[in-house]
Amino acid sequence: MRRSSILWKSLVVSPAILGATLLVSATAIAAPNSTTSETVPTKWSSAEKNTSAQTQFTAVSEIAKQPKIVADAAQSQQTDILQQVSQYSNSGKGNSQSQVTSVSQFSDVQPTDWAFQALQSLVERYGCIAGYPNGTFRGNRALTRYEFAAGLNACLDRVNELIATATADLVTKEDLATLQRLQEEFSAELATLRGRVDALEARTAELEAHQFSTTTKLFGEAIFALSDAFGDTAGKRNNTVFQDRIRLDLQTSFTGRDVLHTRLSTGNANRFDIGTTTVGGVPSGEGLQTFNISGNASNNNGVNLDWLSYYFPVGDAARVYIAATGGIWSDVASTVNPYFEDYDGGNGALSTFASENPIFRIGGGAGAAINFGFGNKRTFLLPSSVTIGYLGSEPNNPGLGSGIFNGNYAALGQLNFNLGDRIALAATYVHGYHGAGSALFDAGGTLGANVPVVGTSQANALGLNTTTGDRSPSSSNSYGLSAAFRPSDKLSISGFVSYHNVKGFGSNDDYEAWSYGAGVAFPDLGKKGNVLGIFGGAEPYALNRIPGVKDGSIPWHIEGFYKYRVTDNISITPGVIYLLNPGQNSNNDDVIIGTLRTTFTF
Repeated sequence: MRRSSILWKSLVVSPAILGATLLVSATAIAAPNSTTSETVPTKWSSAEKNTSAQTQFTAVSEIAKQPKIVADAAQSQQTDILQQVSQYSNSGKGNSQSQVTSVSQFSDVQPTDWAFQALQSLVERYGCIAGYPNGTFRGNRALTRYEFAAGLNACLDRVNELIATATADLVTKEDLATLQRLQEEFSAELATLRGRVDALEARTAELEAHQFSTTTKLFGEAIFALSDAFGDTAGKRNNTVFQDRIRLDLQTSFTGRDVLHTRLSTGNANRFDIGTTTVGGVPSGEGLQTFNISGNASNNNGVNLDWLSYYFPVGDAARVYIAATGGIWSDVASTVNPYFEDYDGGNGALSTFASENPIFRIGGGAGAAINFGFGNKRTFLLPSSVTIGYLGSEPNNPGLGSGIFNGNYAALGQLNFNLGDRIALAATYVHGYHGAGSALFDAGGTLGANVPVVGTSQANALGLNTTTGDRSPSSSNSYGLSAAFRPSDKLSISGFVSYHNVKGFGSNDDYEAWSYGAGVAFPDLGKKGNVLGIFGGAEPYALNRIPGVKDGSIPWHIEGFYKYRVTDNISITPGVIYLLNPGQNSNNDDVIIGTLRTTFTF
């Protein structure tokens, strides 16, 4: 009982809830005290800033959960304390130490003061302050009264812990008396600490009550695009347009290592008519821009679920990918095309062709894939890995000739490996089955059934009988090589080539297709986050396929863009796409597509 009585007296003014506040203030105690406040490095990455803030916020939240021990002081003393608290609180509203120490009535606690030496003795005997390698109190500098109060609270909390765990014999009567005297002298600072922690506790409760989800984060992108097509034929067929696309991706993690993507998309970006002939009812995918892919075939700003997938690890090296809808190969396989590839987002190349090797546009939809990482090398691309996967384009249709395995599908195998930290290579194989009337590069029907997202009509019109015009099912075997080289941090060179061997199940419907391209990117040109990109090559094409039609010309694609980063969340990208011999026909007029794209990410 005597011990409890002594403890009660020693805890008259200070609540034990504030004891652990030293976890936040200990770094301030350890830092040298001077008239110039210490500069804390600030990183440009908003993600790192959020992580740091979250860590501090969590630490304070844990403090707020500790039990409180509160007792009333004498009425005559309370009025004087409140006046001191008011003055001290007003002086501590800023972040600079000079604002606190400039108040004369709250001078620093010097190493020669009795209070300083008393607290130093308590700290070293009871281990109140964590964080010092040798567990000692560094008594070589003056402390602000606020820092001193934080240390005092830590000792009060430590003594309370010893008594609660039946080890109170370690606490002497003299130490309790010293603690009581220190509390009386620093009552204003201790009260201020309590007020600040209570405010944080209230803010924490408000955030918890109003937060959307403890496991889900929202990532969004909005694109505004002003665009037009020029050329004798294209200029007469198209007007200047102002188009949009919005993606809202809800990313949910259940274990911290997995992620469930639920993405909603909408847009109204229709493709330009470049004046080429439709072959077998299949339009051309040449010059298509990434924001044309909205997951909504009608492009009428209707909202739809365009991607639902789940990633989870198996051990330390393998990652499994399951797509319920909207799955594409670049979700899981490395495209090895840095600064141009942005997963059809608004911060990479303008066109679908310059974004990635067309081999990754074969197939899509629902299915699964697994990625095995190996080696310790991590470059500016993904780590070395082996990827295998299967995606079906008609997984939800139970009808004959449809479903996961009887409808259109594609199976992929890829080896991606890095040489040093500057070179990356990828070898890709895709086998596909395509029903009658299908397009080869349709990305699983992203823009609607049998509508290509890249390449000429001739390269996409599968199973076309060149004599009768009938369409039959086909199978395809495609082989691709992609490479990237970064000689310096300010320069990246990448390129690809793909070959496609198509076998029709009818007659006169076999053909081959080719595609290749290369680009050079200059990251951080002008300022950090900017990118200048130049890309050129041949969009997917088929040679001498249709008798009597001059289709032997190579459809060249040349593109240039400059992404200017206005802020961390806004970029403006002017760019030009130049198409030569569109439709594989040199008689067709060349087409120039000009675009001013503004991208908002949040």
